[in-house]
Amino acid sequence: MFHGMRGSMAKPASAFVCQSCGTTHSKWTGRCDGCGAWNSIVEESREAPASGAKGQALPKGRATRLHALKGDTASPPRIETGISELDRVAGGGFVPGSAVLIGGDPGIGKSTLLLQALASLARKGERVIYVSGEEAIAQVRLRAQRLGLDDAPVLLAAETNTSDIIATLNEDAVPAIVVIDSIQTLWSPVIEAAPGTVSQLKAGSEALVRFAKQKGACILLVGHVTKDGQIAGPKVVEHLVDAVLYFEGDRGHQFRILRAVKNRFGPTDEIGVFEMSDGGLREVTNPSRLFMGSSERPSPGTAVFAGMEGTRPLLVEVQALVSPSPLGTPRRTAVGWDSNRLAMILAVLDARAGVSLAQHDVYLNVAGGLRLKEPAADLAVAAALLSSMSDTLIPHGTVLFGEIALSGNIRPVGQTESRLKEAQKLGLGDAVIAEQGETPVIKGLAIRHMTTVADLVAWVASRSKGLRRIA
Repeated sequence: MFHGMRGSMAKPASAFVCQSCGTTHSKWTGRCDGCGAWNSIVEESREAPASGAKGQALPKGRATRLHALKGDTASPPRIETGISELDRVAGGGFVPGSAVLIGGDPGIGKSTLLLQALASLARKGERVIYVSGEEAIAQVRLRAQRLGLDDAPVLLAAETNTSDIIATLNEDAVPAIVVIDSIQTLWSPVIEAAPGTVSQLKAGSEALVRFAKQKGACILLVGHVTKDGQIAGPKVVEHLVDAVLYFEGDRGHQFRILRAVKNRFGPTDEIGVFEMSDGGLREVTNPSRLFMGSSERPSPGTAVFAGMEGTRPLLVEVQALVSPSPLGTPRRTAVGWDSNRLAMILAVLDARAGVSLAQHDVYLNVAGGLRLKEPAADLAVAAALLSSMSDTLIPHGTVLFGEIALSGNIRPVGQTESRLKEAQKLGLGDAVIAEQGETPVIKGLAIRHMTTVADLVAWVASRSKGLRRIA
């Protein structure tokens, strides 16, 4: 009798889930097999599958109508916030019925930017709602008062229960935009897991995205990031939403960069530039002047690079410092650029141009806190290194861009005309680029072509004017 009772009691099913990537394991381990994170696996209870479900055939479905790829489709409407840099990154404004995930370091300004956007829309007559799971209503009001936004008719709520949030949003007219700050605080009583776990994140995000699609509201989800800069939680959350935006910057810098890494309704790799001030975040309408640094007093080791961020050309100052090293293993430090790429450039200069920096410390920095990812910055980096080593000034008003191959050849890059036009617009008079078939003619801009890194070394050495020569 007792044996039969023990057999009838169903043991609650559980799984061991990584809180960083969402990978499920059969047992607890110290290291996740999916993402390699340590001590990130937590046991979570889950409902057992219904008895008899295994092996059952799928029910017969109905045929779906097929459509041709070509057809008339209207562009989706946009909700313009009035903050042009934010609208630019979103692809011209937010789309009704979409879900957007915004991530960034704590204190970087995510809540401030979104509160400013909601206030701008509320003043235009839109119904907007700000749901805070981390701050009380009084705290949000104090921030709005400090930013001069307390007169805007933004509706506030302090709630973390997903069901209560959706019930509140369904009460009156459908809001144009809803901000959920943040998804890590969401929880549902039907799931036996703590807020912030993978199960709660997935359930809360799915419910809110479903509400956005059904009601036509735009949902902006704020997410925390890990120490590696990735949005915390499983990758399925990023797959659920229509756009993923990252808010980047350093607390020591007053400048912030909003970057789109996924956008179903607009271009990716687009950026918006903001400046943190006492009155909140202000737009930087001409970021090239910001990232070029101080051009009034040029110094050896600086070069101006013309880069592309999405559709926007940017002029960036690359700074290098090369000095003899007292250490057996010289330092190699890069801020704002890939250190592996720096090592490659140093190796190419040594092997293909005879410039050895093996006994020198090398420091590389990108002005303004921007992070460069383009191989097109190779030529500017190499020029800055040679300039610092030879104590030579790169001619004032010169812009450089081009990719350096392992063979030592300098390769042309895309969107050359846009880069050159941005340089000409800001008053630069010279450009150093790779040899290419057809070079656009830009009035007022003298263009010099280079084929190999040896040409670059000869050009820098010819300008040293008796100072310390390149070895």
